[in-house]
Amino acid sequence: MSGLFITFEGGDGVGKSTQVRLLADHLASQGHTVVTTREPGGTQLGQEIRNIVLHHRGDIAPRAEALLYAADRAHHVSTLVRPALERGEVVLQDRYFDSSIAYQGAGRILDGDEIKNISLWATGDLIPDLTILLDLDPAAARVRLDADDKVFDRLENEKQEFHARVREGFLALAAAEPHRWLVLDARAPREEIAAAIQIRVGSLR
Repeated sequence: MSGLFITFEGGDGVGKSTQVRLLADHLASQGHTVVTTREPGGTQLGQEIRNIVLHHRGDIAPRAEALLYAADRAHHVSTLVRPALERGEVVLQDRYFDSSIAYQGAGRILDGDEIKNISLWATGDLIPDLTILLDLDPAAARVRLDADDKVFDRLENEKQEFHARVREGFLALAAAEPHRWLVLDARAPREEIAAAIQIRVGSLR
């Protein structure tokens, strides 16, 4: 039996990692084997790429940045995601190619279709069964990030205008493929968000 591939998207500070954990616990309690992972950084090679794209001192050309994400994605899917799906497991992933389309496409003002095509080539056309978008105004997200009292990475440090374009990019992607996306208000209580996700995921089985 093939597995289930669910990705979580949204701007920085929307609560993706929390919802990944809550859904993983829920599915595991039902007897499913669950793999949780992230992009970039889901493999050893991916962690090295993550350090470059998020913590490199100095500029990275937008196209180079997009290709670095695609390189991580190619290795990650080949070595971790596809094998898990072939074993019939549930893969919950924090970010996938939709993040590249939103961040490098809308955010960096590159061609989103080109970025998607590169990612599809890199992953052998692997499309998620469900993509969950936690939507939040960038100003509210920044308040959450400030409260975390941590050093911002390269993308978190971008200006408000950048994050506004990213948000609009995500919403446009969701509107174009409503059958694949579940859009939720990230301002809602986390238990309410988790319940909505569980209902939608339950309909996939």
